[in-house]
Amino acid sequence: MSVTRRIIHVDMDAFYASVEQRDRPELRGKPVIVGGLPSERAVVCTASYEARRFGVKSAMPVAKALHLCPSATLLRPDFERYSAVSENIHEIFRRHTPLVEPLSLDEAFLDVSAVVSDGGATAIARAIKDAIRQELDLTASAGVAPNKFLAKVASDLEKPNGLTVIRPEAAEAFALTLDVRKIPGIGPKTEELCHRYGIRQARDFLRYEPQALQHIFGRFGAELHDLARGIDPRPVTAERERVSIGIEDTFPRDITGLAPCRAKLAALATRLEERMAEASAAGSTITLKVKYGDFTRITRSRTLPEPVATAAPILATLELLLAGTDVSTRSVRLVGIQVSRLADQSSTQLHLPFTPE
Repeated sequence: MSVTRRIIHVDMDAFYASVEQRDRPELRGKPVIVGGLPSERAVVCTASYEARRFGVKSAMPVAKALHLCPSATLLRPDFERYSAVSENIHEIFRRHTPLVEPLSLDEAFLDVSAVVSDGGATAIARAIKDAIRQELDLTASAGVAPNKFLAKVASDLEKPNGLTVIRPEAAEAFALTLDVRKIPGIGPKTEELCHRYGIRQARDFLRYEPQALQHIFGRFGAELHDLARGIDPRPVTAERERVSIGIEDTFPRDITGLAPCRAKLAALATRLEERMAEASAAGSTITLKVKYGDFTRITRSRTLPEPVATAAPILATLELLLAGTDVSTRSVRLVGIQVSRLADQSSTQLHLPFTPE
């Protein structure tokens, strides 16, 4: 007989903007946008709920956000401060269960199955929300459910400062009525594909066999068949292994030509080397990311015979990857680098002569 899990998903409300409003009382109740400068063609990291009423959303160009909400205060992100607050939040989580799976600075899954009796997960979620409010002067929304998928969906239903509980006996009925965009992992393009096949609610996935869904959606297809019925067997994993380290930057104006791309990548590789040193990590797969002026995005990757952690071999690989792009003839908006297939630098031979494949 399977054991019913009790999972809580906690998601801070407009986290970066809320920290700024907390620390700057004059901004409370006013629209706040956290992001870079419009001249840098930056995007919104997050926006306060006052700004969201004007249509401002995360990942929106800052210039567009300020056009929608010209009265908003624009603040550069202070990730060091947000990280410190995040650690305080996660310390509150760990008071209630050791099974905490961080997803980002402002959200996490908690498995409280082993520390509560029936109905107790809701009380724990309330206690966590109360502690965050009283100790940190911030608000969070929480979802309580028998699995991760439903808990995450539930936490978003009554924002801000919400608490939604989905009981095991109601899980399937709840899942069947979900709009497809409510399912984590389904973005605008996948939603468009769903609509092409007459899929608008989760229940519509069940008109297809799992094999047919895999043909349409790839590996995600079989999972969608389960999610539509409220089934998600994934456990909460306390230690999440870091799988990649990356960095990217947007040009102030679109550029064309290899030379400016090479110069930008050289600067990014130096900064990436510093990040890898801080993480004591090395990686063997180098990925180049390019976003063209028309917002088309491509990636090119190469796996090396040995993990690397310094700028020189990374740049040598990027030079080869650039040959597979159109940066010499098309305008470029953004370039980025990612190193994956990470290994612990302390246990890896990193000083071998480097020869690209």
